[in-house]
Parts: sequence; structure tokens; C-alpha cells
Amino acid sequence: MRTSEKPAANAAGLSGPASRKLPVPPRERKPALAALAVLLILGGALATTMLVLNSGDRVSAIRVTQQVGAGQKFTKETIEEVKIADTGIDFVAWSQRQQVLDSFASVTILPGTLLTNEMGVRTSSELGEGKATVGLSLKPGQMPAGVDKGDRVQVILVPSRQSQGESRVLAASALVFSVGERSRSAASGQITVVVDAPAAPEIVAAASAGEIAVAELPGAR
Repeated sequence: MRTSEKPAANAAGLSGPASRKLPVPPRERKPALAALAVLLILGGALATTMLVLNSGDRVSAIRVTQQVGAGQKFTKETIEEVKIADTGIDFVAWSQRQQVLDSFASVTILPGTLLTNEMGVRTSSELGEGKATVGLSLKPGQMPAGVDKGDRVQVILVPSRQSQGESRVLAASALVFSVGERSRSAASGQITVVVDAPAAPEIVAAASAGEIAVAELPGAR
């Protein structure tokens, strides 16, 4: 009796067409995306390089060396040249120092401040029309120690015992325009203050009689 032969099974246990592998589609290449990735990498590297290079750039700016009160004029002694990083902030360049010396401080500027355009004005609100400068020679006890130009002080009438008057404020917020050397270390010396013109005659008369004292106003700078 003839027996039919069975087809031999392959190693995977499948026979015939079932053993054939399914076709795999070829990978799709995207050259545009690859080029974009390269450009982004190169752009990031270039930006980093530029930041490093720019961080080393230095420009000449103006730094205030002494306190300049609001309304006071800048002088050669109050400014100096410094080298700073070019950060894009509107600092005044050292090349513009002559314009600075022809201008006035719009606010009280403390030592060490880098000057910006907003800190200077062409005309002084303190030394303009209606103002007067008055010199005061003060004895110990008539002025606090450490008063400097640019400070604000009250000018006070302090009558002597012979006058038998009452103390009162003659100038509520006078700008100290200049200070003598002695008064920086001791509570006495020469100072010049800017006051309203109508008050100047009485202040001068009281100062001549030695009946003037000043009180510093730190919060009024």
C-alpha cells in the first residue's frame, strides 16, 4: 500500500509560503531635517562664541567719585574714567565728559555710581532764578559732623540770650553747595548753602551774629 509523503517542515515549523518573510519597506531618509539639525548646532555654537567674545569687550564710562547733590554742577574732581563691559545699558561714555562738566545733577548721586544720561540736566533747579548761595561759618555744636556737599540741611535761627527770641527754621531744606575741609571731620567750619532768595538776607544777618545752626536731613537727599 502506497503511503503519501508529507512535505518536510522547515526549521521554524512552517512550510511553503508561510515560511517566507514579509517585505520590509526601506527607511525614508529626510535630508531637510538633517540639514536643519546641523544648522541649529552650528548656530548655537556661533552664538556661544559671540557671547564669550562680547563679554571681553570693554568701553570707557564715567563714574562719580564724590557725592553730587541734585542741582549741583559736575566738576573734574567728581568724575573719573572706568572700563566696563559693553552691556548695552545707557551709560555715559568718557568721550562725553565735557558735556557732563557743562551740566548739573538731576538727582543726588553717590560716590561709585556709573553715570547715565538720566542723571544729568542742562539747567539746575537749585541754582536758577529765585535761589541764592549763602556762606555760613559755624562753631562746634552748630552743625553735625560729617556734613558734605550735596546733603540737605535745615538752617535754623538760634537767638542768643541777649536777643531773647525764639528758635525757628529759616530754610527747611537747603542744599549744601560746598563744604570747608575742617567741617568734614569736626562739627564746625565753613559751608555754603543754596536757599530761596527771599530768605537770604535774614540768614546772612543771623550768620553774622553767630545765631545760625544747621541740622542734617539724611532722608531728603
